[in-house]
Amino acid sequence: MRTSTPIGRALRAAGIGEVCDDSTTRALYSSDASLYRVPPQAVVRARSIDDVATTLDVCSREGVPLTSRGTGTSLAGNAVGPGVVIDFSRHLNRVLSVDPETRTARVQPGVVQAELQRAAAPHGLRFGPDPSTHNRCTIGGMIGNNACGTRALGYGRTSDNVVALEVLTGTGHPLTLPGEDPVLEPLREIVARDLATIRTEFGRFGRQVSGYALEHLLPENGFDVRKLFVGSEGTLGITTEATVQLVADPAVRTMVVLGYPDIVAAGNAAHGLLGFRPTACEGLDSRIVDIVRHRRGPQAVPPLPSGAAWLFVELAGDDADEVRGRAKALAQAAAATDVLHVEDQARAAALWRIREEGAGLSARSPKGLPAHAGWEDAAVPAHRVGDYLRDFEELLAGYDITGYPYGHFADGCIHIRLDIPLEVPGLFREFLFEAAELVAEYGGSMSGEHGDGRARSELLPVMYSPDALALFGAVKSVFDPENVLNPGVLVDPRPVDADLRVPAAGKIREGLAFRYLEDGGDFTQAVHRCTGVGKCRADNTGTGGVMCPSFLATREEKDSTRGRARVLQEMLNGHLVAESWQSPEVHEALDLCLSCKGCLSDCPTGVDMATLKSEVLHQTYRGRRRPASHYGLGRLPQWAAIASRAPRAVNALVRAPGVAPLGLTVAGLDRRRRVPRFAPRTFRKWFADTLSRRSRTGDPVLLFVDTFTEYFTPEIGVAAVRALEAAGHSVHLTDEPRCCGLTWITTGQLDQARKILGRTVAELFRSGMPIVGLEPSCTAVLRSDAVELLGSAPARLVADSTTTLAELLADWEPPSLDGTRIVAQPHCHHHAVMGWGADAALLRRAGADVQRLAGCCGLAGNFGVERGHYDVSVAVARTQLLPAVEAASDDAVILADGYSCRTQLGDLTTRRGMHLAELLASRLP
Repeated sequence: MRTSTPIGRALRAAGIGEVCDDSTTRALYSSDASLYRVPPQAVVRARSIDDVATTLDVCSREGVPLTSRGTGTSLAGNAVGPGVVIDFSRHLNRVLSVDPETRTARVQPGVVQAELQRAAAPHGLRFGPDPSTHNRCTIGGMIGNNACGTRALGYGRTSDNVVALEVLTGTGHPLTLPGEDPVLEPLREIVARDLATIRTEFGRFGRQVSGYALEHLLPENGFDVRKLFVGSEGTLGITTEATVQLVADPAVRTMVVLGYPDIVAAGNAAHGLLGFRPTACEGLDSRIVDIVRHRRGPQAVPPLPSGAAWLFVELAGDDADEVRGRAKALAQAAAATDVLHVEDQARAAALWRIREEGAGLSARSPKGLPAHAGWEDAAVPAHRVGDYLRDFEELLAGYDITGYPYGHFADGCIHIRLDIPLEVPGLFREFLFEAAELVAEYGGSMSGEHGDGRARSELLPVMYSPDALALFGAVKSVFDPENVLNPGVLVDPRPVDADLRVPAAGKIREGLAFRYLEDGGDFTQAVHRCTGVGKCRADNTGTGGVMCPSFLATREEKDSTRGRARVLQEMLNGHLVAESWQSPEVHEALDLCLSCKGCLSDCPTGVDMATLKSEVLHQTYRGRRRPASHYGLGRLPQWAAIASRAPRAVNALVRAPGVAPLGLTVAGLDRRRRVPRFAPRTFRKWFADTLSRRSRTGDPVLLFVDTFTEYFTPEIGVAAVRALEAAGHSVHLTDEPRCCGLTWITTGQLDQARKILGRTVAELFRSGMPIVGLEPSCTAVLRSDAVELLGSAPARLVADSTTTLAELLADWEPPSLDGTRIVAQPHCHHHAVMGWGADAALLRRAGADVQRLAGCCGLAGNFGVERGHYDVSVAVARTQLLPAVEAASDDAVILADGYSCRTQLGDLTTRRGMHLAELLASRLP
């Protein structure tokens, strides 16, 4: 819904080009990665520093708060505000220069940390601090929070790596830090009046992040305002440019994994390892590892030493023998129950990935309940970590609260998300204050990394004296006397339990089509799986991921999984987004969702936006007229069955001048797409015609014949039969043609989909045979969606009995593919639901040279064919598929099991995609 606000109109009148004050954008920016919901009045996507200065001037004049935001990965509510939010990530996101001589880089605040790393890498350099969100967090955000990351032991905090800053104070005054400026003189006077408080309460240990870092203003520390500014959470000024220090990447890295009986023992051991100069020493609970195994399969976790908790230790240097000797000595001194040396960098990367995704993986507690941020990064002096963990576990038990502790154990910083029932009045607040008292008893900090934000600022009196708190207010007044910048944070804080997002949303349990089995039948809980960690804003294709293809194509927040979830969350609380399922904002946000299911596997919290979109479409159009494409592509199996009664006549009609474009237009499809040809003989007809000539001995298997194999590409079914029989199986079909209902599901026709699936599942269940699917999306329906739609015991049994072709042939010795170059495009649903590991293993056994692509092909079932989606569909294809195919040699096989993937190839290239079954059958004797 397009609206405007007074501050939005004032900003446009002042000449700001990108002012977004519509309700959709305000919903998108209403939260960050925290628990807090604070809808802004407007969002400015600044294109220049002049835009930033003008926005600040207008906000000061109008008395409207201003909040700086990178990519919104802040866990404490640091990047939300009730006035104007400046998004630096959209345009002010460049690496301005890299100087290898001085080992520095000049950057704009919106540049993503990983982009800086890529710019520095050709010079053998890197930016030291590396938060787990490094592939989407911005340098400006890291400056705001004084981010640390896994390798803080080796490279320090952000404040240790910032050389210079260009900032605007709350009054719009430009400052260069370090540097002399008359505006800073009152700051010197404030420090001089209370040196004793600063010397005794600040800078006590490395992870004391809470509050302002006033120790840097002490005379003995050179009155370093630059280091004070880093970590001030956007309350003192706005960073417009930064010069950062780079470090040489060491030639050698090795990993030592130490096993311990429990997390307390791991915590006790971590501090004693500092003498071996680790660059990282991270603690991890076995329960997080179990989540990874459950969600992504055992192969996702490399072997670990025995134990229920581990320390992941990294040692680095330029001399391989020296690093290896240090690793051996560390292992001997660690008093671990078991030790594993990991020198293979791929295995090490897989282990570090588990640690990186801790915030998302721990979003479900040991009880299986939603686990929340808010107390996720308290820190204590490192030598007290084990004792603190023991007492903290006792505190949790007293409240019947659970969570998975992990984090920077040798640095004293503990991460955890907790299943605090936020709907119980007062409980969240009571727990936070008691937890704060415990940390204060240990001489610790409310925050050791993420800043105080809205989550912990009110807790600062537990940690600091009234004199220290008065200093905070005095310092704030020097830089921002009108309290324009990020009010409610650090100084005059908002209550820790104000503005919570989850309790504001009503629960929806009745009248739903899907069962949301892992969310207690609650649509609201399923939507709030999105905690905002923002992995969907990263380019995950480098790790073999899929999520989120539309964001990679448009770079718009509304086209990320998180953006869509935020709009749905606003729909549930009914304020900004007020028309429930039919809300224009909801449909605008969901329009470019490809329903690829990439988020189901790639999002650490397991958001399934494809299912949520289907539910929204179901609720929106139930009993109402639907878009034309729902009647066309949404009921494709019905139309295909009719057309295949006279396939030659239909094909001839489609080839007649003007018929295909007219038909596409009427069906709500893009005229640039081609109408596929119907096969002259269906697969089932071929199967019946050749039944008498084939062997019926061997292990029986039921081949699930999908619509695409049956009517469009029966040659794939024929190839599958050949491969299965060669592997010693007897192939059977259902008595009647059966459909998985996929096209009804993706268009939200869920009542009809349930009926279709019910009949299909009943017959598959009665067969009692293993079921093998050929079309990945249809196989995924049987493995996943059928259970969610039907919830029956037969559906579960069918899901357990359904395999991909590669899974079924796991013990078969395939025909030789030696020397065969393969460019493989795994179907998104294959990746997300079944995983492509079995296919990779089979091809490896056959001797093929495989280049596995990540990302989506861009067609994604009906998405890329629908009118209005073509350009985005092609842009998605260009992220991975098209460049790889263009670069492939003429003799390379383009492997694409998905009908949509092969269709996209046929529409956009001259290459033909081949199904795995065809490839195997082509090499049989």
